[in-house]
Amino acid sequence: MKTWIFCGVIIFAMSLSAQAASRGITGQPAPAWNVEEWFNVGSDATRLDIGDFEGKIVYLYCFQSWCPGCHASGFPSLRAVHEAFKDDEEVAFVAIQTVFEGFHANTLDRAKEIAKEYELTMPIGHSGSKIERPALMTAYRTGGTPWTIVIDRDGVVRFNDFHLKPEQAITMINALKKKAATKASE
Repeated sequence: MKTWIFCGVIIFAMSLSAQAASRGITGQPAPAWNVEEWFNVGSDATRLDIGDFEGKIVYLYCFQSWCPGCHASGFPSLRAVHEAFKDDEEVAFVAIQTVFEGFHANTLDRAKEIAKEYELTMPIGHSGSKIERPALMTAYRTGGTPWTIVIDRDGVVRFNDFHLKPEQAITMINALKKKAATKASE
């Protein structure tokens, strides 16, 4: 009996490890987001995608309105990093509500309320329905929300995981900016 329990625990641990290893696409080119609904986009744009931010470092934050972790850590982190780079033309911020559950609560209108609550002026998208999982979640192999993605100037994903502390994100973005500046001066 003990052997069977031990084997079960080992198999369960291996499956969790395999799931974790299949998350994210760090080091790979950033795929299209394919998000249909947007607000706070400015100008005449009605849709945005990764190609609209060519040559910029992109901090992409995925959330759900009803997600406790998004409110406890994700939005505060997003605001702190945004505050550090809000006037920096080299860094772009985008938030996307990636709805894969709780469709009655995670609506476009609720995302707009969240934007107002957290004073988010960056572009915000809304993706996902009962019929279709958000394409971004599949393309970036996200594991849920809150989820943070950092994309460098060359369009390569440099961070893709559940949470990135503000000080780590600021350090990473500054390093990516410095790398680009060094590359440009060569």
